[in-house]
Amino acid sequence: MERGIVMIENNRYLQRLNDGRNIWLDGDIVKNLDEHPAFKGTVHTIQSLLDLQTKPDSKSLLTYQTEEGLDANLSFLVPRTHEDLEKKRLAYQHWADQTFGVMSRLSEYSRSIFTGWFANRSEYEDAHPGFSEKIESYYYQSRNLDLLSTVAGHDPQKDRSKTAEEKKPGILHISRKDSEGIYVRGAKMIATAAPYVDEILIFSYHKRGENERAFANVFFVPVNAKGLHIVCRESFADEREEDHPLSARFDEMDAVLIFDDVFIPWERVLVHEDPEFAWKLRCDAPSSLLSQHQTVVRLVSKLESVVAIGNELAETAGATQFLHVKEKLAELIIQLETIKALLLASEYKAKMYNGILLPNQDFLATARNLGTRFYPRALEILQQIGAGGLLQVPSSIKELEGPIGPLLKEYYQGTETSAEDRTRLIKLTWDLLGSPLASRHELYERFYSGDPVRTYAAQYNNYKNKQKLVDYVYEVLK
Repeated sequence: MERGIVMIENNRYLQRLNDGRNIWLDGDIVKNLDEHPAFKGTVHTIQSLLDLQTKPDSKSLLTYQTEEGLDANLSFLVPRTHEDLEKKRLAYQHWADQTFGVMSRLSEYSRSIFTGWFANRSEYEDAHPGFSEKIESYYYQSRNLDLLSTVAGHDPQKDRSKTAEEKKPGILHISRKDSEGIYVRGAKMIATAAPYVDEILIFSYHKRGENERAFANVFFVPVNAKGLHIVCRESFADEREEDHPLSARFDEMDAVLIFDDVFIPWERVLVHEDPEFAWKLRCDAPSSLLSQHQTVVRLVSKLESVVAIGNELAETAGATQFLHVKEKLAELIIQLETIKALLLASEYKAKMYNGILLPNQDFLATARNLGTRFYPRALEILQQIGAGGLLQVPSSIKELEGPIGPLLKEYYQGTETSAEDRTRLIKLTWDLLGSPLASRHELYERFYSGDPVRTYAAQYNNYKNKQKLVDYVYEVLK
């Protein structure tokens, strides 16, 4: 890929969606995603986000100028200075704030993964000739064309009691290969946002043994690849935007990918039946830490939304005078400020690694692990603050202008808030708390970075100061 190629105009995003991709929902292939009720709200949200990259007041926040003079999304920037890390954080925050932090796979995460590989490519070139050229080519193509992407790394939960080899028919593996590339069969999950992106990065989330070489592959696949089926879960979208402001616009969809002898050219295959190299990339420091940096920024945006909603719920009900309500609101604030502090500390304690400035691993891991417990607790607090008031709204905001509108406006108003504004607030809260989309997000925040038991144990295993602390204790006891 030539590095001087001109970035695709973002107004072509809607055209790119109609490229023959097999998006399955309710037993049918979906045509014209931008018109389908399950997808159109999210499609137009993504289009509006892409448009921000060209608007004068937000362009400087979201993009940087490449060495060729192109404007590129800041998720592609390889950080060399603290200023670079700050720019990336502010860009992620601005992007996430447009969706209350509830759209988690709008490409920044996957872009951060392969940007890390690109930045650290020289480390692998001697042992794995050709990798550097492949990742460099893909990085420039994705950056310059502003391609949207997502990731899928988990095997389907077909029978967790069996080994990978015993489950081979269902696990993604190479079915055949030739001089042009490989053909793959099997499935991967969960490809969040797959219907909306251009490319998907496929890898193994867990380490593969030598007897599992057939499953140790890493490659990029376009969503419209022949034989690739994107099977969506039930849609949580709702066309009534006034009454479901989150569900109507921000259901980014989750999908299982089924590969029916999908061809992948060699130039897109980063790892070919090599468990050791696949795991090295999975644990690559720049890739891991740059992507974790993005996830923590998004968590901050989401917790900020919860704090704002919780405070306004209490204010409009005149409940902030009560001590127990203030305690709960303070807990939400403490959650937010804890994650923000860890995020900023990770940047402050950033260190150079092969010429790349990487945020501190301990602070990011702490923030991500706390997030798995903070967010479910935050929803519980919103329930306690809103209580029965969360059910005290008419079925539709339009009813406020109906035959009994004057009565509704009298009895549905808040302390100093109109009935319309309070109804909108409660419907927003319910969409975050009690809707199908809300349940999906609670599940997501618990498990998106892996099984919390494993991630907590991993943080213990990776903590380098354990012996130093033990030595200090015995030193004091002398």
